Amino acid sequence: MIRVLLLICLCSLLLQARENPFFPIDTAQDIPFTSNQANTLPMLKRATATLPSTARTIESVTVEYKNLDGSIAHKKVLIQNTIDWHLPIFISQNYNESNGETVVKKQVIKQAKKVNYKKIASLKFISFYAKKNKLKILTKDKILRNFLLVKPHRIVCDFKRDTDIGSFIKSINEKSLFTKIRVGTHKDYYRVVIELDGYYSYKLDHIPGGYMIKLL
Repeated sequence: MIRVLLLICLCSLLLQARENPFFPIDTAQDIPFTSNQANTLPMLKRATATLPSTARTIESVTVEYKNLDGSIAHKKVLIQNTIDWHLPIFISQNYNESNGETVVKKQVIKQAKKVNYKKIASLKFISFYAKKNKLKILTKDKILRNFLLVKPHRIVCDFKRDTDIGSFIKSINEKSLFTKIRVGTHKDYYRVVIELDGYYSYKLDHIPGGYMIKLL
């Protein structure tokens, strides 16, 4: 009888034994799991992001990364700079800071070069000259109205003149924000349609000898 009781007590103790007695019961499950599996992902060289033509400023950049324990975290960096949506955004790692400074200096020097207006289209009574985001319209004719249309994004200007030139279309092959000039005649006025390479607002001002359109 005594042997039976001892056997029952021994079985009870074995059932309550833990797999690893060296860890406290309350914290054994709080240790983060890490893996010794080799990381086969390639090192970051450069990633590229292209923004739509409606983008004008970059407010911040958020990086999502994975920690050693496999958890996902985020890092947000405030930037708040204006951008040119034509150019891509790069993410890279570079240990050579001097090379980066050299590239920036070259870009500043390149941007500092003077850019002159270039004639992109002309008729007997009107001429168009483009420079970056500006379009100079030289004409003696009075502008009646101007407005913006989409699909494609274009600026429409009506000028007072009784003329019949039929239809005039000029595609701009150069790297210009202004991609096409179209002129058509109506009763007592003619219409100029200026097609753009993306989404913009604009400002129109009177200048000596004509008008100036500035894309914003």
